[in-house]
Amino acid sequence: MCTSRRQHGLTLIELIVFIVIVSVALVGVLTVLNITTKSSADPMIRKQMLAIAEGLLEEVQLQPFTWCDPTDANAATATSTAGCATIVENLGVPGLEAAQTRTSATTPFNNVNDYNGCGPGVAACNLASPIPSISGTFTSPAGYSATIAVTPEAINGVGDATAASASLRITVTVTYGADSITLEGYRTRHSPNLLP
Repeated sequence: MCTSRRQHGLTLIELIVFIVIVSVALVGVLTVLNITTKSSADPMIRKQMLAIAEGLLEEVQLQPFTWCDPTDANAATATSTAGCATIVENLGVPGLEAAQTRTSATTPFNNVNDYNGCGPGVAACNLASPIPSISGTFTSPAGYSATIAVTPEAINGVGDATAASASLRITVTVTYGADSITLEGYRTRHSPNLLP
């Protein structure tokens, strides 16, 4: 009598191969899911960094760019720094403006040049976390810091690279952890007698 034997089930080798294939696929799916979850908060941080940088750049660009400090008696009529009565506006020149601070209610920054280091003899304006608004009433979320640098730069023959330049480059860098974003803008002395 001849009986045929049929196999039922899996061999041990087939079972091990199946487990290895499923494990590799599962690790791949979990890795992609982990990377996606980690990166999902990043766009929010980048958008906040960009919003802070845009706000600071706009703040500086909207300041007057006059020959004299806007509090100077001749600020509305001076045609050069020689026409100032007492306070000349030049980058990095310490003097009577030393009392001005960015968030002061009584002696606030009132010229683009004031952001050159946020004080006499300082190369860049460093704003620690949380960054206050110019009025000092609002602050950015914790963890963000910023640097503002104002440097003279000639733009297609307008201005020069001296402290009395008619054109300035404004560089704003906002940092969060190891990530940072930098925006640059320019300001020219198009209305040197326009006061706030």
